[in-house]
Amino acid sequence: MTAITVTADRIKAAQDGDRKALGEVLEGVQDQVHKLSRRILVDPEDAREATQEILILVLTKLSTFRGESAFATWVYRVAVRYLLHSKKIRDRDPGLTFEAFAADLETGLVADPPDAPDHALLLNELRISCTMAILLCLTMELRLAYVLGEIFELEHGEAAEILELAPAAYRKRLSRARSEVVAFTGRHCGLASLSARCLCPRRLPAAIKAGRIVPGHTPNSEGANESYSEVRSRIGTVIDSLKAFRLQQAVPEERCPQDIRAQLTGILSQLA
Repeated sequence: MTAITVTADRIKAAQDGDRKALGEVLEGVQDQVHKLSRRILVDPEDAREATQEILILVLTKLSTFRGESAFATWVYRVAVRYLLHSKKIRDRDPGLTFEAFAADLETGLVADPPDAPDHALLLNELRISCTMAILLCLTMELRLAYVLGEIFELEHGEAAEILELAPAAYRKRLSRARSEVVAFTGRHCGLASLSARCLCPRRLPAAIKAGRIVPGHTPNSEGANESYSEVRSRIGTVIDSLKAFRLQQAVPEERCPQDIRAQLTGILSQLA
């Protein structure tokens, strides 16, 4: 998925009311807005709703962009402010903690799991779902710092500007988030540590029984370029301090859902 790359002339034309340019601006930012929403909120429907509302904010606030920062920085700041301050998002926060997640992962593990007909697909779905859920154990502030720094791999100065923090404060926040994710992954994920109890094949039967993984329904792993076995093999070759990072990077990227694109087109068509 490409980064946000909208040219200055199209931004200016959009600010002047050119509907075609407005469409091009939204087209240029929607995938990254959805990627951010998905990694922060995890739940597909919550991410879908947040994406739509953030894109509408970008549309309505576009006139306030003065070029004092990069356009991508401005868009991410609009998104971050929404994610931080939306009452709907606060009310839906699952309140997951590392302690509760660890206990859940170690419940119902089986030593000799049976193979299901779509075993390989379900293992990949479980691997990706669990990797994404780890970030829900972070506070929203730490989660945003981690996603911008580790998953989007933004320069620290840009990430600090997006989060409206001093660079030193951002680095401290990112370091704390990274440490918590690395520590949890190293203790509890069998893909990262041979001593961890939880490994996807051992966990899959309990995840299916609990309804967290549904046979025939693999929304998180659709479009994945690597299988579970390929990721497991690759993660095994990197040093311990990089395993959590590589697992998070192995989550497939999704494009903005087509229905949101259609809704935005409808909104633009109604503009005078």
